[in-house]
Amino acid sequence: MFFKRLKLALIHTAVAMTLVPINSTLNRVMIFDLGISKTVFTLLAIFPYLLSPIQVAIGSFSDKHPIFGYRRTPYIFAGLILCVLGVAVSPQIAVLMSQNYTLGIIVGVFAFGMWGMGYNLSAVSYLSLASELSGEKERGKTIATMFTIMVIGLIATGISLSRMVPTYDPAALSRAFIIVAASALGLGLIGLFKLEHRFDVSSSSSRADVYTVKQMISAITENPVAKIFFVYLFLLLAAILSQDVLLEPFGAQAFGMTLEQTSRIISISSTFTLIAFIVAGFLDGRVKKKYIAQSGNLGALIGFIIIVISGLIASRTAFYIGITLLGFGTGISTIANLSLMFDLTVPEKVGLYIGAWGFSNGLSRLIGLLMAGVIADLATKITGNALSGYLVVFSIEALMLFIAAFMLYRIDVNKFQKQAHEPAYVEKAAIIIE
Repeated sequence: MFFKRLKLALIHTAVAMTLVPINSTLNRVMIFDLGISKTVFTLLAIFPYLLSPIQVAIGSFSDKHPIFGYRRTPYIFAGLILCVLGVAVSPQIAVLMSQNYTLGIIVGVFAFGMWGMGYNLSAVSYLSLASELSGEKERGKTIATMFTIMVIGLIATGISLSRMVPTYDPAALSRAFIIVAASALGLGLIGLFKLEHRFDVSSSSSRADVYTVKQMISAITENPVAKIFFVYLFLLLAAILSQDVLLEPFGAQAFGMTLEQTSRIISISSTFTLIAFIVAGFLDGRVKKKYIAQSGNLGALIGFIIIVISGLIASRTAFYIGITLLGFGTGISTIANLSLMFDLTVPEKVGLYIGAWGFSNGLSRLIGLLMAGVIADLATKITGNALSGYLVVFSIEALMLFIAAFMLYRIDVNKFQKQAHEPAYVEKAAIIIE
């Protein structure tokens, strides 16, 4: 099982690597160096997550419809290819926007759309495969391995980008993105090789459990615990993930950091996320998951507060402390909440529930990123101070984490499982719309 966990980790890392150049370098170049509106960038950035409902259909359809005898591999492969193509094309957005704004927007929608479709195809598939291959007892180890290797990949990618693109240069930017894309493709293909056992098509049911978004919503809303977890996950992820597009330009705006320095922010944050994974792995089984998750949530919350303070007092030292705490808190929270997410599934409906939580993830990124760009621009326009826009958004994200921390106490896994297996509930959640 160790090698299977390692292979799953390589796939997870490959997909995550393709987002780093966009969220740690391209955002800085477009927002700070080229002066493109934060709202415009975030409108492009949220486009992939408009496609997140497709995860429900992919997850449930692949449960019963193997392709060439494989239920997950074809979707992961197709998603990986789209992610790689999307990141390879994305540097042209910055170049074209400075020359032909309309054409730049069109290319941006195309590039982000490819990446988004690829992410949705691959994510629900490899998470479902991870759940199936691991089993209940091995899930914690699988999650820890996947995210530990991923963070190492993010650190390496961030450092590499900072060295390949120390200052904005269109040719260097394009070359660096292609190198990252090729590396991600190689890792992903290694991970996919002989990972999934061929599925016996003749033994599979002919019944196609293809769920719609409406059925997924019903499955969540009719289970009180699932409903609370969905909202909790939404608030948590919207707060933690929406800062991705603002930290680098904030560092440039508040402290005059160079492109090389801001590209290393993700490496610094990810290093402490990696340390957090090790800590979370040690605590797994010794401390309740909810307590571990809460400590991570509060750590990220304090990190946001310190980042706001760093901007108010113009302290780069405080900023680094803030991103350190944010990275550490995110790591603890990620491991604990993903483990909790896998607990909040029903074995015979893995695709449906993983798709549902994936939908929450996509929705939170969509709303969070849109909030970050629009509110930052509005606050800047109202106050006439570019820095204030960032600080307002970081403060709102801290408030969202505070609310999520209260909601966590209302999530009961045993209660979820009991309600999910009640006949009346299962009939409503699993029935096929003819």
